[in-house]
Amino acid sequence: MRFILLTGVEWKKLRRSRILFIMGMAAVMLWVPSILNAHLNFEMQAEGISPEHNFLIQGFMGMAWFMFPAGMVVSTVLLAQTERSNHGILRMLALPVSTAKLCMAKFVILLILAAVQMAMMTGMYFLSAAVASQIQDYEFLLSPLFVFKLVGGLYVSAFPMLAFFWMLSVCVRTPIFSVGLGLASIVPSVLMINTKVWFVYPMDYPFYIITAEYGKLASNLSEVKLELVPWIPVAAVFTGICLAAACVCFGKSERR
Repeated sequence: MRFILLTGVEWKKLRRSRILFIMGMAAVMLWVPSILNAHLNFEMQAEGISPEHNFLIQGFMGMAWFMFPAGMVVSTVLLAQTERSNHGILRMLALPVSTAKLCMAKFVILLILAAVQMAMMTGMYFLSAAVASQIQDYEFLLSPLFVFKLVGGLYVSAFPMLAFFWMLSVCVRTPIFSVGLGLASIVPSVLMINTKVWFVYPMDYPFYIITAEYGKLASNLSEVKLELVPWIPVAAVFTGICLAAACVCFGKSERR
């Protein structure tokens, strides 16, 4: 079975899940407080950042630190459970397809889901900025090109984190433990971005990206530097290890 066809089959299975609904609710929950507190953005001009940029950064900080990672933790577990419920994994393992290919097909679906969640949250930003502009009589909308560039960086930087969450969902069979470990791994991100070895903890990559952008936009704050080395090599190795572990563990208990 071709990998693209296999990925398409995996995508069709999402019809039975509530992943997309959960993502939509998370996007709404993220930006509603930004609309209600839009007036506070004018108080941040003392930091050297404009209200419209602060509106974007504050919302995306909440997304990068918790809302997006938490949504992905839940998505990975639901994605893994689509096979374990009703013993669907046994039918998949009976196909003439390697378990590693099945595992990677599901990881590709996870990457697609991450892109969908990013798109939902970005769409909600434009809607929220438009509403806040009307309420505050001030233009909060920024250039789509600027926003898409920032979102693209957040998305790509999240790959190692997504690989880690997928490994947890595959290797830890109990959903509550898998979710708990995933959510617990998010919390230290705030601490890690303030250290010189932030690059060894991939769960803080999206948050570090948005923090670095904040430093660029706020002239009165110290700028955070993004050094590609050793960041990129460490991220690549971490991603490879997590995916390799997931491929080895995928369907292992069912094959016994």
